[in-house]
Amino acid sequence: MIALVTGASRGIGAACAKRLAADGYTVLVHYHRSAAAAAALAAEIRGIPVQADLGDFAQIDRMTAEIRQQHGRIDLLVNNAGIALDGLFQDISDADALRLFMVNVGGVMHTVKRLLPDMLHAHTGCIVNIASVWGECGAACEVHYSAAKAAVIGFTKALAQEVGLSGIRVNCVSPGVIDTEMNAVYDAETMAALAGETPLGCIGRPEDIAEAVAFLASARARFITGQVIRVNGGFYI
Repeated sequence: MIALVTGASRGIGAACAKRLAADGYTVLVHYHRSAAAAAALAAEIRGIPVQADLGDFAQIDRMTAEIRQQHGRIDLLVNNAGIALDGLFQDISDADALRLFMVNVGGVMHTVKRLLPDMLHAHTGCIVNIASVWGECGAACEVHYSAAKAAVIGFTKALAQEVGLSGIRVNCVSPGVIDTEMNAVYDAETMAALAGETPLGCIGRPEDIAEAVAFLASARARFITGQVIRVNGGFYI
């Protein structure tokens, strides 16, 4: 079994890659700039590093063409890669906003578009998109990120309806506040406050998201598609 995990060099992506490798997948460890980290992880899990800037459709075309040529179709696509912007809505530049949407939404949709035909032909496949609690409830000072993740959720639900009869399942995992580098922009006081707002009283770990992804990828989830699985400690219900 072949799985492609985007943004797999660290954080949630790395945890997903490790968990899927433990389940027997050969994992294609996607990265943009973190070549050393991706190579180290690939060596650890006997995976294969693959590189592309997911904000550049031409690079996605090149990466997916190489994947199809070298591995044939993939069985599982985990769209995890994403970038965030922290700041007041009116202070975010047009260029930064466009870049965020190109990676977080365009990168997801275009990667799927290039790898979906083989799944359709085989009448099997699984796609798991990583969204965010902010895509469900919104967050001040993360308006663009919230909007992009809401788009990922909408894409998941619509695509699931379109490809279900072809035996392809499409689901979404929506993390709450997770201990990753992306959240390193917050100081300890803010993280403690977010933990306090979480009914389980703690911040999540990347492994918590990886477990949900592994479940959705498995035969145990054979009758689940078009769903948003919230892994947020009760932060948003």
